[in-house]
Amino acid sequence: MQPLMTYSTISRPINSSASRALKGLIGLSLLLLTFSVQAQLKITTTTGMIADLAQNIGGQYVEVTALMGSGVDPHLYKATQGDLRRLTKADIVLYNGLHLEGKMQDIFEQMGRSRPVFAVSSLIPKAQLRQHGHFPDPHIWFDLSLWHQAGQRVLQILQQQDPKNKQAYADNAQPYLNEMLQLHEWIKDQVLSIPKSQRILITAHDAFGYFGQAYGMQVEGLQGISTASQFGLQDIKLLKDIIVKNQIKALFVESSVSPRFIQSLVAGVKAEGHDLSIGGELYSDAMGQSGTPTGNYFGMVKHNVNTIVDALKNAKPQP
Repeated sequence: MQPLMTYSTISRPINSSASRALKGLIGLSLLLLTFSVQAQLKITTTTGMIADLAQNIGGQYVEVTALMGSGVDPHLYKATQGDLRRLTKADIVLYNGLHLEGKMQDIFEQMGRSRPVFAVSSLIPKAQLRQHGHFPDPHIWFDLSLWHQAGQRVLQILQQQDPKNKQAYADNAQPYLNEMLQLHEWIKDQVLSIPKSQRILITAHDAFGYFGQAYGMQVEGLQGISTASQFGLQDIKLLKDIIVKNQIKALFVESSVSPRFIQSLVAGVKAEGHDLSIGGELYSDAMGQSGTPTGNYFGMVKHNVNTIVDALKNAKPQP
């Protein structure tokens, strides 16, 4: 937009018709400016990972808000009144689906009957999903080839809801999704650097199943795929047996799950004479704080991989 002309240097008074014309021009300019701001699609997402997809693909044409920030557990999250207002005011609502947002599922299904509400997982073939009982594993962002499909779904949604910017969304998506596939290959190489006997990832809950399936690691969780699931003495004994049998040297806590259960497990195993430590904190169901290296999806993934590899790569089995 060209800057408005100023008339402060004109020496003669402006006649009434010129004054009206000037006011009209200013009003029109302000209207256009307001329209350009309002033209941004307001997108509300559940998790930060989905917000990262929407922001990178939507670019300047979207305004993205994530309901769940750093350290928030989506399995147990309950929508506040403020959340409901944000959802109803949004032009588009994006959620993971596959029962990740268990306590909000009914809200999305009800809203989806009359508003643009979409699960980013909706186009992933069922055959590619891990099943746990009656429910699929929702942690699809840990297999970057699956999350790539979620990104393609977001691109499709934006193009359908805002067709005038269809090409811009495609131009934004291409480098972002290409980088995702490159990161997918990088992870494979990094995991291969871990001794084969040590490629066992033990965490607080079974959030990394897709990671293990995609990149060649055995994954064990103290809890199931949801942090709402319970675990008992038999689960603890099973993990202890795996740790001792394979001489595992490190377990991992998660940023969105209390560390006390993993800490207790480590203490119990060490009390029985096995050398075991906490290898670091992984980001599972939420990214890091905004503005930090782990506050975006790629940064979160790289942090997790580096933490896992550093802890397990140099593990030396007991004689």
